[in-house]
Amino acid sequence: MSDWPEGWSGDNSRYGRGSASAQPEGARVMRQVQRGRGQGGPGGYSAPPRGGVPPQQSYDDSYDQYGSSQDGYDSGYNTGQVYGGGGPGAAMREPRPAPNWGKRIKLTAITLVTLLVVVSVSTYFWADSKLRREVDLSKVIDRPSEGEGTNYLIVGSDSREGMSAEEKKKLRTGSAKGKRTDSMMILHVGDNGNTLISLPRDSDVEIPTFVGSESGKTYKGTGRHVKLNAAYAEDGPELLVRTVEFNTGLRIDHYAEIGFAGFAKIVDAVGGVEMDIPKAFKDSKSGADFQAGKQTLNGEQALAFVRTRYAFAGSDLDRTKNQQKFLAALAGQTATPSTVINPFKLYPVMGAGLDTLTVDKDMSLWNLASMFWAMKGVTGGDGKSMNMPISGSSGGNLVWDKAKVKTLVEQLRNDEKVTVSGN
Repeated sequence: MSDWPEGWSGDNSRYGRGSASAQPEGARVMRQVQRGRGQGGPGGYSAPPRGGVPPQQSYDDSYDQYGSSQDGYDSGYNTGQVYGGGGPGAAMREPRPAPNWGKRIKLTAITLVTLLVVVSVSTYFWADSKLRREVDLSKVIDRPSEGEGTNYLIVGSDSREGMSAEEKKKLRTGSAKGKRTDSMMILHVGDNGNTLISLPRDSDVEIPTFVGSESGKTYKGTGRHVKLNAAYAEDGPELLVRTVEFNTGLRIDHYAEIGFAGFAKIVDAVGGVEMDIPKAFKDSKSGADFQAGKQTLNGEQALAFVRTRYAFAGSDLDRTKNQQKFLAALAGQTATPSTVINPFKLYPVMGAGLDTLTVDKDMSLWNLASMFWAMKGVTGGDGKSMNMPISGSSGGNLVWDKAKVKTLVEQLRNDEKVTVSGN
């Protein structure tokens, strides 16, 4: 009985049907036989010799360097060639280099900085073009000598310029011709602390000799005393500056004024201003009608709040205190990150303020920014805020305390810490 499986024989008829070997050929030594180039036997195969391993085919003669037979037959052996690279002879595919993150971060940073510079420069020129530089302080005569620090005269006027009849009715401004001052403040910005001093509109002052801002004519002083806001009504900002300098001895370096409409628009642009009103009050003239407690004032309500005077026992003095209190809240809310870094909020706020802001011809955006940040600091508690010292009244006018005013002016001129207190 044959040791080979059924179907196998020991003759030499064909390779694969029998073997002269005593046992089957191991898989490790079996090689694929080249077809198509018979070396004996039917079908082109030669039977292995009895009693041994068949002679191995030489690949040097019939296979090329890529492992394929010269007659086009693939041997099936992997010679290390990368497939899909275009066939025999194709170049090896280069691996994709790793991303250069350092370079990418650098390019991104450069792009962001460039964008920031472009936006900042564009914003600067846009804002600068909107400033109304209409006040010419060179027309002010006999000015005091310059001191240390910078002094701003900040004015809130009752100007109705640009307001429609409906807006005048809504804001209860009336339709009076011309314009008067509703609030006046001196802001001193220096190295030893900033100081904000409210000048009551009913302050008793002397109108000095001055040169008309429009006519150029010289008007001699006669010792005439009026309320401070009358100087503004008589010949505008230039005479107001001249009158303040004459009665205080303090040089005013810059002038800034905003009207009713601009004030209300700024408040609305920031989304209203939260105020804590300690006591309810009502005033039919300004339209004020407030309950006690925390509440958010819109532009119309804010304007009524800062204009109210008849509802308070201290009249104009109490009003100036409320004005300072409101400015503190407004400045604090305007200079928040939610406003400064949000262009959809920042530009409307800036636009609302700049559209109705009137300044002197030498006022730069840098000066304006310095004024704003100093006011924000003072009204927020970082500095000193006060009323001009008052000693009494005369004919309905508030008379300044001359001794205290003299000390106050000396401290401001020398940029010293202010020790004088106001009313």
